[in-house]
Amino acid sequence: MTDLHVVLGATGAVGAAVAAELAARGHRVRAVSRRPQGPDGFAADVTTPEGAAAACEGAAVVYQCAQPPYAKWAAEFPGFTDTVLSGVERAGARLVMADNLYMYGPVKGPMTENLPYAAANPKGRARAEVATLVLDAHREGRVRAALGRASDYFGPGGVNTILGPTVFAAAAAGKTARWVGDLDVLHTVSYLPDIAAGLVTLGERPEADGSAWHLPVLPAPTGREFLDMVRDAAGGRLKTAALGRGTQRLLGLFSPVVKELGETWYQRDRDWVVDDTAFRAAFGEPRLTPHEDAVAATLAWFRARA
Repeated sequence: MTDLHVVLGATGAVGAAVAAELAARGHRVRAVSRRPQGPDGFAADVTTPEGAAAACEGAAVVYQCAQPPYAKWAAEFPGFTDTVLSGVERAGARLVMADNLYMYGPVKGPMTENLPYAAANPKGRARAEVATLVLDAHREGRVRAALGRASDYFGPGGVNTILGPTVFAAAAAGKTARWVGDLDVLHTVSYLPDIAAGLVTLGERPEADGSAWHLPVLPAPTGREFLDMVRDAAGGRLKTAALGRGTQRLLGLFSPVVKELGETWYQRDRDWVVDDTAFRAAFGEPRLTPHEDAVAATLAWFRARA
């Protein structure tokens, strides 16, 4: 049986972390992207059937960590997912998809995997459609598939995330680190290496197939607590602030990326907490990186990059 583990989107933050975790666990890795890097790199455009088939050929497990640009999720994500599924099906491989929490929409209380897909906004509906496509393909016997869901992430390499530019890049440059949303509500954050460890665990455990799983996390901090950890990592010399809804609306007049945040502001104005009980019960207690260590490593990476 092949032990080839294929990572789609391997030059992105999540994909690169998954490839590193696979290598650390001794798996054979094919790191797929349009512009591959390193000895495991493999060039393919997985938005095309031919590219997806070539990328997945010979795989035991395929990790879907690629995605369209954020602003194009609604238009492109479902079709892209269908193309990836065709490549996985042709290879006879298992699929593990890196997923998020957008499909749930506004919530009350901790989020569990049995919540309905209640999102009404375009990005949330696109993520709901993608998750349904993957799990339907599993139920139909086309592929064996699992989804691993995480909240906002941070970590080395995490530049295209809400915490990257506003918190860590700003702190590394000596500027004000800004938490997007209410400073005093709980918000689950996920560290990239911990996300990767959870996804690879799903890839190693066939009993994960057919379900969506909330990847394991530490207790949620408030935004204020998170910024305090960043300040401590910066040596205590850091200005911090909140970026509230009014400022987001104003900045959105000039920045399409910031404007996009308004669509999911319900993730910022109330507790946004992941319940990972099901994962822990199925696969055992994970080894998670303490928030303070994760924040320090991330800030050090951003400083070195700057």
